[in-house]
Amino acid sequence: MIRIGPAGSGGLGNLNGIRKVARMKLDCMEVEFTYGVRMTMDAARVLGAFAEDKGVILSVHAPYYINLSSDEEEKAVASKKRILESCERADALGAHNVVFHAGFYQKRSPELTFNLIKKAILEMQEHISRKRWQTRLCPEIAGRTSQFGSLDELLKLMKETGCEITVDFSHLYARQQGNIDYPRLFERLPKKFHAHFSGIKYGEKGEKKHVVTTKKFFEPLAKELVKRKLEVTVISESPRPYKDAAMMKKVLQRLQGKGVRKGSSKYLKGMS
Repeated sequence: MIRIGPAGSGGLGNLNGIRKVARMKLDCMEVEFTYGVRMTMDAARVLGAFAEDKGVILSVHAPYYINLSSDEEEKAVASKKRILESCERADALGAHNVVFHAGFYQKRSPELTFNLIKKAILEMQEHISRKRWQTRLCPEIAGRTSQFGSLDELLKLMKETGCEITVDFSHLYARQQGNIDYPRLFERLPKKFHAHFSGIKYGEKGEKKHVVTTKKFFEPLAKELVKRKLEVTVISESPRPYKDAAMMKKVLQRLQGKGVRKGSSKYLKGMS
């Protein structure tokens, strides 16, 4: 099953955002704690019950101010606290996937950065287990080469900690300078995962900004998705998340209706 929905409420507020998702016959919505976890537990429970009633699957994006590999211990500790606060609200929301950008290399080697982030994730997982929260840590593929979060790093992190990952296809596209081989990529991914997608602008250091998603940019991924038996949630991070999520769902439905010729999404380069 492939579920499609927007990132955030588009300024409507989460309750109205969920109403709009249901009205547009989309499947899911990502609740964004962009600048801090400011939702009360009572509000989270109400919102979660409302989403369940509307048949909308929720996920959570933790605050952006996170660096689990910071040189400053205080910042690393605060980062774990923000992620765990997000997990607590996610549990109340009935949202299983908690997305976050794990950290930056700064002056550390990739190996040391990996080990610091791995240690932090294991510690957080122990806390989540102790609290019996029904949430999964899903660190995200990062769009800039200065950030921890290459595909190889996240797959290794998943293998060594048991965490899950957020496959941000657009970030991967930017990080790899516009080169992405979807058939080869899907051979490496699990059969069930959380994902992000949008149009993207990039430079020599990777991601610059998210832009509107076009059918031409989405179709190679869509063709690969419908060829495989997967359980995937794809969140639209476009500047117009609802409209582009609806377009993405329409593309998928069209492809599922007529079938996809084998090998039709072989290789994509330069379609930003």
